[in-house]
Amino acid sequence: MKITRQSPEFLILLMTIGSAISWAVWLNLLNNFAIEEIDFTGAEMGILQSLREIPGFLAFTVIFVLAFVKEQKLAYISLAMLGTGIVLTGFVETNLTFYLATIVMSIGFHYFETINGSLTLQWIDKDKTAEFLGRVIATRAAASIIAFSFVWVLFQQFELSYMWLYTLGGGVAVLIVFYCWQSFPLFPEKVTQTKKIILRKRYWLYYALQFMSGARRQIFVVFAGFLMVEKFEFTVAEISMLLIANAAINVVFAPKIGRLIQRFGERKSLIFEYIGLSLIFAGYAFVESSEFAVFLYIADHLFFSIAIALKTYFQKIADPADIASSSGVSFTINHIAAVFIPVAFGLVWLYSPSIVFLAGSGMAIVSLILALNMPSKPALGNEVLVGKFS
Repeated sequence: MKITRQSPEFLILLMTIGSAISWAVWLNLLNNFAIEEIDFTGAEMGILQSLREIPGFLAFTVIFVLAFVKEQKLAYISLAMLGTGIVLTGFVETNLTFYLATIVMSIGFHYFETINGSLTLQWIDKDKTAEFLGRVIATRAAASIIAFSFVWVLFQQFELSYMWLYTLGGGVAVLIVFYCWQSFPLFPEKVTQTKKIILRKRYWLYYALQFMSGARRQIFVVFAGFLMVEKFEFTVAEISMLLIANAAINVVFAPKIGRLIQRFGERKSLIFEYIGLSLIFAGYAFVESSEFAVFLYIADHLFFSIAIALKTYFQKIADPADIASSSGVSFTINHIAAVFIPVAFGLVWLYSPSIVFLAGSGMAIVSLILALNMPSKPALGNEVLVGKFS
């Protein structure tokens, strides 16, 4: 798949780099910053993560903004907001200001991810989407390696403060937005997008899998890294090395995963993912070795790459005019559980971390059952095996 410098594909990859570097810096520092600088426990972390996910829950509102701003421009604005929120994080000193900076960052992040996903499904041909999304993941991973490496070097070797690390990390996204705005034309829409909220009965399996994905993802995003710091006392440098290893594996394997999904199809790919995730979460529940925890963390992240199949499944069953609206709606559905799971499970964490991860294993099993209802060759009019709607 050839990509030229003025193509929509290159724009997507460039914006992905900006988002990935800024997000990687925020994620890398999060648990250590929260514990060391703001004195967070699992309960406060749960509150922070729930607040962070509220903009994701409200992602459907993007369709109203699109009535006034073109998708491509909104992607730029959202990415700039993501970077600005991360810069602000470096200056917080209290729980409240930490929460507020996180909300600013999160609005930009979730709007950007919604629009970026929508533009990808609109701009990329169906027979190339899985491979291109694999390349997107590999690009994001490579950018993350750069970010994690800089965090490790600047924090460990030069003892740079959290404030400067957050400022540099967020500034990358803002600079890339400025470059993209000046360097790329506005690409035309292939199909005029519906400018209203759409919920279609025939997309019900996609909605259900999105909901379960969002619920399951919270267990990993909120608590897997927190486990490393709280139970195994990982330092910022050790978390950086773990994330670098994670990203390096994705650089190698993500494009291959995209090609395998094209070969074996969405149904088999998702079934394999959910079986693997159910076992990995069960492993988290009983892990006592930091080495085994590292293995689970890396395997967990690699399995999540197979979620490409859920995007290509939707692209195959959707009316092309529904993509922008449905991207916002599906992002909201994905984040319904995110509003309450971090807080609720943050309290459960104080009682038993094992129960938190066993719940994640149960969510993966529910996803597996749903995936069994997916046809081998999904298409418009062939969305599910059982429970079809006209």
